[in-house]
Amino acid sequence: MAGGGRRLVQWEVSATPLAPLTSLQRDLIFDLADIYSHYQDSSERKTSDTIEPASLKKSTDIDVESTQQFLQWYDELECGASKGDDSLYLDYYKQLEERKNECGILLQQVDAALQNFNKLSDEYNLVSTKTNALHVASAQLIADQSKHFNISTEIKNKMHFFSQVENLSQRLNSPTLSVSSESFFTILSKIDECMTYLKENSNYKESNVYLIKYRHCLSRAFNLIRSYVNHVLTHATEQILTPRPQLDADSTQIELLPLNPTADTAFALFFGKFQAAAPKLKNIFKEIEDRVEKSEEYANLLQECQQCYLTQRAQVIWSGVEAAVKELTDNHKGDHCTLMRSACSFLMHISQDEWDLFYQFFSQSSPLLTSYLGGLCNTLYDTLRPYVIHINHLETLAELCTILKIEMLEEHVNSNPEPLAAFGRVAAQLLQDSQERLAYRAHVCLRSDVLNYKPAAGDLAYPEKLLMMEQIALSLQEQPLKRSDSHNSMVSVGSVTSQEVANINSEGSRQRLSVSSSPADLHGMWYPGVRRTLATLSRLYRCLERPVFQGLSQEALVLCVTSVANAAQQISSKKTVIDGELFQIKHLLILREQIAPFQVDFTVKETTLDFSKVKTAALGLIQKRNQLFSMNSNNALLEFLLDGTPMVREHLLDSRKEVDRRLKSSCESFIKHSTEILILPLVKFLENAQKMANDGNTARVSPEQIAAILLETQRLIKANLSPLQRSMQLYLTNKETEFILFRPIRNNVVGNYIQIEQILNNGSYSPDDMIIASCPTAEQVSVLLSSASLLTGNEPVMPYSSNKRKISTVKSTSNAVPVSSADPNKDNNKSFII
Repeated sequence: MAGGGRRLVQWEVSATPLAPLTSLQRDLIFDLADIYSHYQDSSERKTSDTIEPASLKKSTDIDVESTQQFLQWYDELECGASKGDDSLYLDYYKQLEERKNECGILLQQVDAALQNFNKLSDEYNLVSTKTNALHVASAQLIADQSKHFNISTEIKNKMHFFSQVENLSQRLNSPTLSVSSESFFTILSKIDECMTYLKENSNYKESNVYLIKYRHCLSRAFNLIRSYVNHVLTHATEQILTPRPQLDADSTQIELLPLNPTADTAFALFFGKFQAAAPKLKNIFKEIEDRVEKSEEYANLLQECQQCYLTQRAQVIWSGVEAAVKELTDNHKGDHCTLMRSACSFLMHISQDEWDLFYQFFSQSSPLLTSYLGGLCNTLYDTLRPYVIHINHLETLAELCTILKIEMLEEHVNSNPEPLAAFGRVAAQLLQDSQERLAYRAHVCLRSDVLNYKPAAGDLAYPEKLLMMEQIALSLQEQPLKRSDSHNSMVSVGSVTSQEVANINSEGSRQRLSVSSSPADLHGMWYPGVRRTLATLSRLYRCLERPVFQGLSQEALVLCVTSVANAAQQISSKKTVIDGELFQIKHLLILREQIAPFQVDFTVKETTLDFSKVKTAALGLIQKRNQLFSMNSNNALLEFLLDGTPMVREHLLDSRKEVDRRLKSSCESFIKHSTEILILPLVKFLENAQKMANDGNTARVSPEQIAAILLETQRLIKANLSPLQRSMQLYLTNKETEFILFRPIRNNVVGNYIQIEQILNNGSYSPDDMIIASCPTAEQVSVLLSSASLLTGNEPVMPYSSNKRKISTVKSTSNAVPVSSADPNKDNNKSFII
């Protein structure tokens, strides 16, 4: 402490102070001193009662003689004050020391507990380690046990597929096993399962050996199924084929299949027994069908069962069908159409019933059924085909084609295609045979009845026949007919042909030419060649295929046109040229209108060889004989081979255009002859005048001669115009057609008069000469023609026109005779073209 005092003294030594203080620090020290003094005073007051007076006196009554003593005193005083101030803290410190000691003791106890706990932890870790090791060992044992169990189970499962063969074999050999029982199908499923497994695991050592054993078991099961199926079906067959009790004891004849297969007795006899057996076999066949896709053996078994079934059905039904078809042929020997319809209906019912009965046993279709039904229906084909190929009548053949095509194929087979597929093929074969026979007979008939037809006297009795029919029609009218409404009351060719068009498009079973309600049957008045041609085409239209019909129709039209032309020549030779030409025009118009409804192309392609170049090449070869074997490019033989090859050419023959061409030619010929009948002197005069003009001859014909020619011409017009128009009325029977055909005749007459008038006006003739010639004007000629006509004032007046011929097209009424190839459904737009 003395050393400390000395150091305190040196704090503020001016020379070398130990701790020099700043003014601020000094102020702070003084402030601390004041605070301390204040604090000391308060402490003294608080501890005055506890401080002994002697000690206080001792502490205060000290003589200070030196600085050292003062400092010592001060130090003691300071220590005493500190102790006085720290008494509370000291007590608290003592308490803390006690608590520290207690905590030390407690810490010692905790350390001892921790040591115990650490010991327990070590012991626990030791036990846990041993327990985990035991658990791991146990888990490994359990895994090994599970592994060995799985291996054992897998081996057992695999061995199951090998060990079942003996059990299954014994069960299959059991005499009490029934094929229809559920256990039998269980055995089949087990065999299938085992065989499938062995096939999938063919690498196993004994797989092939046991697979053979299972195949043997499956074969044994199949044999049981075959035996059972054959037994059930054979028993049903025997019940049907057993001789009826009403037959003699020695007779083995079976009852024939009735003609009505849908009758109750027939159905019960030939189908009832098998229907009764169907439930016994349905489940068996269903199980087999379900396994068909799994194994080929089941497919073969199903096919054998189906074959067995169809064999038994053939034994039951075949002879009955043959006998029934034969009985039908005997009952309808002369009626081929009824025979065809009855036999086809019978086979359709049989096919449908057989189809339904088959699917009462089986669920899947089979080609064997189609083959069986095809063989059954071939009986129909074998029976009816000899009748078909010997039929000569076109009507019968056409009706047979209609029955087969419409009634059988379209109405029945197309609406029920699957059951009647086999019947449809047979019906199609019969239809083809009928169509082939029909086409052949049509060709023969067209040749014999159209081209080579020798017309009788009545066939060429024109116009007598037309006059007779007109008188018959007029006699039935209550009042006399006027010319103006004759086309409405009389039966015209157009109306008749329109009805024939309707007949061709109708659904009637027979295609025959129709007539109107009038007894004047103008269709009956047609030339037989035309009537037969159109009747043949109308029969063939719905019966033959389009290409075949087109070829026949083209040939028929060519033959018909030729026949009409030959008949027209004979009429012209016996009667007049006008009668022959009007006859030809009339029938060509009829023919053209009648072929319009046929929606086919009458164009046929023909291939011919053109040998025109062969002649030229041969001549060149002869001329170049010296160059036959020339080695240069002018080798004559090589040129002959290259240039002399016949050319193949194709020609399109359109029979419609041929009819149009013949019609146009006939109309032009009729117009020419009619013009000559009316104004022949005038025509000859003009021809001579033209010839003289061409030769340069200027000689003039006297006016008197011209007047005589004109007078003779007028006489001919007055004498011949009325009969000419009367002939046109008889043949054409249509006002507008007559008008169209007469117009160019009238134009020719007026044109020739105009030429005469031009000759008179060319300056060679004086006015007096023209008066002497008295050439009428065009208007006067028109009046002359109108006055000489049979037509009444209701007919329109013909306008003046030049001599140039024109192609005129006039819309016809419903009674007009259309000759264009217009749509038959648009009758109002038909036109007549000259």
